[in-house]
Amino acid sequence: MVSFRFHLFPALLALSLVPFFPHSDAKAENEPRALSAAGEVFPFSEATLGPLGFVDVQALDPDIRVELKYASEDNFMREAVYGGLKKAYLREEAAVKLARANKYLKVMRPELTLLVADALRPRRVSQMMWTRLSGSPMQRYVADPGRGSIHNYGFAVDVTITRTDGERLDMGTPIDYFGELAEPRFEERFLKEGRLTEEQVANRRLLRKVMYAAGFQGIPIEWWHFEALDKKLIRRTYQMVE
Repeated sequence: MVSFRFHLFPALLALSLVPFFPHSDAKAENEPRALSAAGEVFPFSEATLGPLGFVDVQALDPDIRVELKYASEDNFMREAVYGGLKKAYLREEAAVKLARANKYLKVMRPELTLLVADALRPRRVSQMMWTRLSGSPMQRYVADPGRGSIHNYGFAVDVTITRTDGERLDMGTPIDYFGELAEPRFEERFLKEGRLTEEQVANRRLLRKVMYAAGFQGIPIEWWHFEALDKKLIRRTYQMVE
């Protein structure tokens, strides 16, 4: 995958972003549960996410759009598995980086904004995905729930770019497309073969440019997936949301 570097004026790097810790009175007996760093168990609800260090990304930057794929039936499972959760939550450090990436994008292209399709994901949902694809070639696109996805820690985000009028930029495939056409490592080949257009590849590069500039890392098999810290560091330091 091609790496890109992006430099802005130092003043832009000193963004003043205030963490937001949401509260909710909603309680449900069968909600998924989250572990704190101290090993305590909390109900996975918006009331508990703030104290656990998770932030609503739109509280940091209201311009970021959120359309969670797994809160609707618009996903490969054709099932809404997030219950009533509609907000995108990340660990504070990841949320700050995402807001920074959107600021960079706005400087370059004021008519564009980031759109989040997935952020914090309970491990029970990863298990559902893994089971649904069990035995198929597509299973390699889903993290083994035994080890956990970086989404389960709140440090991964699935993101694309949209115009302020709501029209998404053409990236060549939708998010959650299981196939080589979605893999950044093959973009140059598909461009030469005519399976991806110059515009589609340029749009992907723009996304990588602003995300990398903000401190995210990409992966070679999904153009939309970015991680805020090194995987090994995350797994050593943080607990997963169950």
